[in-house]
Amino acid sequence: MSLISGMNISASGMTAQRLRMDIISQNIANVNTTRDENGEAYKRKLVVFAERNSNTFANMLKNASGNISGNGVKVTNIVEDTETAMKVVYDPSHPDADENGYVSYPNVNTVTEMTDLIDASRSYEANVTAFNAMKSMALKGLEVGK
Repeated sequence: MSLISGMNISASGMTAQRLRMDIISQNIANVNTTRDENGEAYKRKLVVFAERNSNTFANMLKNASGNISGNGVKVTNIVEDTETAMKVVYDPSHPDADENGYVSYPNVNTVTEMTDLIDASRSYEANVTAFNAMKSMALKGLEVGK
């Protein structure tokens, strides 16, 4: 794996984790949103990652010869969490209460979101460290020629 491809892999990881942190921040900001543009309670959003595909001839040849190299990561989708139940609270004075006086609050758990945010932040930091290590190796390689 070349230094440039290593930097590209780390950069794709940083980009993906940055988007994940943005979505987590959006979830936290909407923890009390009982009505969105569709008139429903906000639903927690999740980011789906997948390996970046690179079907170039050179990559196929490397994989066939046993030199497996990564291609990085990409965000394939941002989905709504439909598995976690919405929080239902009895509050008949709330403007979004149903006919029985219950209000549906988002399925966002602040503790879970903060844990996910720490995980995404640490993953971002790991990618920065790997990127800086690659950059340092490239600079040392250029100094060898002096």
